[in-house]
Amino acid sequence: MGKLVRDKIPEIIRASGTDPDCRVLEADEYLPSLFAKLFEESEELRAAPRAHQLDELADVYEVLRALAAATNHSMSDIELAAQRKRAERGGFEDRIWLERW
Repeated sequence: MGKLVRDKIPEIIRASGTDPDCRVLEADEYLPSLFAKLFEESEELRAAPRAHQLDELADVYEVLRALAAATNHSMSDIELAAQRKRAERGGFEDRIWLERW
């Protein structure tokens, strides 16, 4: 079973002396693969020790950038939507945990 990888990964694998079996995804495969990758990277971030969290955050960010482009949005669009939602509903700075609703 394969997975979506960063663009230079096949090149890096070849440089290590192995010939990777890879292909370019069809358009209809790309978005579902990005969603799966976002979940994968989020899980890696959740499990990462503090010393590795920055790199894992960078991985999540890179997948988010790709998802934005694949859905015809810019990172500016996302930031504006986040600002709007923060103004309407708040952020997460207050660390509020809802016990019941």
